[in-house]
Amino acid sequence: MADPAPGVLLVNLGTPDEPTTGAVRRYLREFLSDPRVVELPRALWLPLLYLVILPLRAPKSAAKYRKIWTQDGSPLRVHTERQAQILKGSLGERLRALVPVVAAMRYGKPSIAAGLAALKERNVDRVLVIPMYPQYAGSATGSVEEAVAKAMKKWKPAPEVRVVKEFHAHRAYAKAIAKNVNDYWFKHGRPDKLVMSFHGIPKRSVERGDPYQAQCVESANLIAAELGWNDGRAITTFQSRFGAAEWLQPYTDATLRQLGKDGVGRVDVVCPGFTADCLETLEEISIEGRHAFLEAGGKEFHYIPSTNDTPAWMTALAIIALERLEGWTPNPRPKPEF
Repeated sequence: MADPAPGVLLVNLGTPDEPTTGAVRRYLREFLSDPRVVELPRALWLPLLYLVILPLRAPKSAAKYRKIWTQDGSPLRVHTERQAQILKGSLGERLRALVPVVAAMRYGKPSIAAGLAALKERNVDRVLVIPMYPQYAGSATGSVEEAVAKAMKKWKPAPEVRVVKEFHAHRAYAKAIAKNVNDYWFKHGRPDKLVMSFHGIPKRSVERGDPYQAQCVESANLIAAELGWNDGRAITTFQSRFGAAEWLQPYTDATLRQLGKDGVGRVDVVCPGFTADCLETLEEISIEGRHAFLEAGGKEFHYIPSTNDTPAWMTALAIIALERLEGWTPNPRPKPEF
């Protein structure tokens, strides 16, 4: 057996196994049953979830998933697994040692428990967990931390664990987003307005102390500065609200409609809170957002793809991982640079 070594677990949100009503129902059941995601009393929420939400939402969501599904499967899973493979190669080159990297999903497959088991089989005794959420939210990164802790209870002796809680203000992250945006603009020209759309959370979560909103705003400001667009042409918005409660504003869909009504010629949208394209970017923004803007009178709409496994993002991810692995590995070669 190989000597004990550190390993890396990349964790993204999750995806159904296939774009069918049954598979989407199973996925949504796990996702929406998480008390970190829906902070309502279980006695009130679970009957509503099983009797109303799942029967109505699963078929509609399945139809949306079918619009974005690829021959290789779910875009989110495909991109996250590619990121893991590329990161493994980059770390191996920089550290001159094999560092296992495994992709996992908070909801759906492969699970966090399965990902940790795969690392254990590789004789890993230290685990770096990288939730693929640049900004910290209790409903996202906090939920990953709880799932990791639960899975670790069966691992004896338990390994040392480090969790990357956020990287919203990391220079490499901001530069990677800006590089991908500039690359897109080089090919397609520049817009009149750039909308930076982040996933929303309930406003009450921020009122209770969640740092998510402030971190999103800081990320947007850093990216705008990298682009030289910190002059009002860049707008920060929030998408994907669920339920009747107020979520973080301004809402992306309402903003796009207003920009269309205002006669803005071209709008580009980028989603800096997503490290891989998924339903929320490919369907909610690229399809529904496009329709909202054009129907309201806008002339031209562009969705700028997420970072996925682009060279700029993979360089940034390697930098972030190398920094957090410090002290666990041999002295690395110089860190990659942009």
